[in-house]
Amino acid sequence: MLRCFRILANGLALFCFSALCTAQTAPPDPSEVPLEKEGIEGAARVDTLSIPTPGELLAALNKLGKLDWSSRYRPPISTNFSSRPQMALNLGGLIADGYIAVEAQDAQQVKNIGKDIVAIAKPLGVQQEIINRGKSLTDFATENKWDVLKEELEATQNEAKNAMADNKDPNLVTLVTIGAWLRATDAISGYLVEHYTPAGAKLLRQPAIVHFLNERLDALPEKMRDDWAVKKTRGRMIDIETAVSFPRDTAPSVESVKKLNALVSGLLKDISRKDPK
Repeated sequence: MLRCFRILANGLALFCFSALCTAQTAPPDPSEVPLEKEGIEGAARVDTLSIPTPGELLAALNKLGKLDWSSRYRPPISTNFSSRPQMALNLGGLIADGYIAVEAQDAQQVKNIGKDIVAIAKPLGVQQEIINRGKSLTDFATENKWDVLKEELEATQNEAKNAMADNKDPNLVTLVTIGAWLRATDAISGYLVEHYTPAGAKLLRQPAIVHFLNERLDALPEKMRDDWAVKKTRGRMIDIETAVSFPRDTAPSVESVKKLNALVSGLLKDISRKDPK
């Protein structure tokens, strides 16, 4: 249990730092993404652009009422991939799964996800950056101190930034960021399909964020762009950018939310396959 929480803590911090690592080109106009006005406070800053972590996206939806986050779990995915870009994309998705498990206050699910994060993180070489907060995280989970646990997870961000300062492959960090954003958007849009509210649907508007992530995909080295999972992601993210680019003052319809959910959930399933299809 201790090992799993330690891995999960590092994974969550990895995502927070990964949002900062993507700031290698000028981001789009942040006025297109009034995230803090929409209820997402404390989003990670990328130069002048706010990119919310999965936890911040889930917390924004939580403001609309108590949610059954356990209903947003997905079946376990494979952790045995031969492609490093595919590993990174799926690591990001698992990190978002970790946030969902914390929101659901499900210690066993956190443990399960922690094992999967270990399996993918090890061949990516990020296992050595684990922050030794495992004991306190285990204690907080055992005592059901979930608010304190979330604070403890977020507190690893600065340590993770220092630990990853010597990271030699920032392009993989970009893919982790994208994978985490996709899974969080999948969970939120899936919930809204079943429990639609206009206020909740407006939270899905993130055109500048997706545009910026698409630019980062296009800037990847050619060899990485040729990876089949990255190709699949680049193609689908274009459609996803269109789906989240509705007018600022207009809530997307239930059908539009269903379309977005189908795009992100379908992409997550595709990139978690062991073999290209």
